[in-house]
Amino acid sequence: MTAHASRGMEDTNVLIIGGLGFLGSNLAHRLVASGARVTIFDACLDPYGWNYANIKEIARDVEVVVADTRDFEAVKAQVADKELIFNFAAQVSHSLSMERPCMDIEINCRGNMNVLEACRRFNDGAMILFAGTRSETGEAHYLPVDERHPDEPSDIYSINKLAAEKYHLMYTRVYGMPTTIIRVGNTYGPRHQMKHGQYGVLNYFVRRAMLDEPILIYGDGEQIRDYCYVDDVCDAFYRAAQTPKSIGEYFVIGSGEPVRFIDMANQVIGAVGKGSLLHTPYPEGREMIDVQQYYVTNDKITGYLGWHPTVSLKGGLEKTVAFYRTQLKEYL
Repeated sequence: MTAHASRGMEDTNVLIIGGLGFLGSNLAHRLVASGARVTIFDACLDPYGWNYANIKEIARDVEVVVADTRDFEAVKAQVADKELIFNFAAQVSHSLSMERPCMDIEINCRGNMNVLEACRRFNDGAMILFAGTRSETGEAHYLPVDERHPDEPSDIYSINKLAAEKYHLMYTRVYGMPTTIIRVGNTYGPRHQMKHGQYGVLNYFVRRAMLDEPILIYGDGEQIRDYCYVDDVCDAFYRAAQTPKSIGEYFVIGSGEPVRFIDMANQVIGAVGKGSLLHTPYPEGREMIDVQQYYVTNDKITGYLGWHPTVSLKGGLEKTVAFYRTQLKEYL
C-alpha cells in the first residue's frame, strides 16, 4: 500500500509528532479506534500542553517516544516505517515567539526541516499532514478568509509556521513527497491545556470560570473569532489522510461562524454556570500582534473532502465543560 492510494486506517503505521498535546492526542484516540498502529512522538516541553493524562484511556494501545524534532537521528528512527505522519509539534505561543525568536526558529523551522529531510532520505512515500495556523493570514483583508487570501503574519511564531508550511509544499513540488496542509483556527475541547492563556484561551477561560476566577477581556472584546471543536478538526485531518486529492493542497478550516470574543466568554460562563468578566488593557506589545477579525469559509475543504463542522459552539462548550468537570485535577 502506498501513500498515494486510497486507504482505510486498520493496521496503518501512523506517527503523530506532538502526540501528547491537544490536537495530537485527540487524533490518537480517533486513530486507535479505527485500528491504526499509532506511535506518539513528543518532546514533552513546557509550557506547550503535553500531558500523559491525554492518552490514559489508550496508553496500552500506543507507543510513546519522548524525543525532540530538533534531534535528526531521533526523527529518522521514527519516520522510517510509517505510512502516515501527522506533524503537529510546535512552539505555539505568539508572545513567547517575540521574546525568544531564535528558539521559535529552532522548533518551528529547523524541527520541521528535520522531519521533511528524514522522510525525503529514508521514507519519501510517507504522507505528511502538517497543522498550520490561522494566524499565518494576519489581519483579514476580507471576510470570510479563504485559501486565496494573502498571508501577512504579525508575529514570529506565525511567520515561522508559514515558512514550515511552504517547506512542506515545496517538498511535494520538487521531490514528489505527499504533503497536505490544514490551517487550524481557534480550536477548543477536551484535553487542551488550561494552565495559562498563552494559547488556547477558550479552554483557559473554562478553567477560570470553573474556579470562579474572573475572565480577563483585553480591550472591548469586539474581536471576531472562529471557534472550531477539536473532534471536527481531527475529522478534517482524518479525511485528508484518506484522500489522495488532498496531496499538495492547503486548506483553511473553522466553524465558519463569526463570534465576538466577549460573546464567547459569556457563553463559557453560561456553560460552566458561574464566572465573571473583567475588562483590562492589553499587556505591553500584545495588541500589535493580536488579529482583530478572522473567520473562514470552508468551501474548498468541503469540495475536496466533504468536510464540514458538525459541532456548534454551544454544543462544543457543553462537551468541554462536561469533560473537565471529571478531569479538572489532571489539567490544573
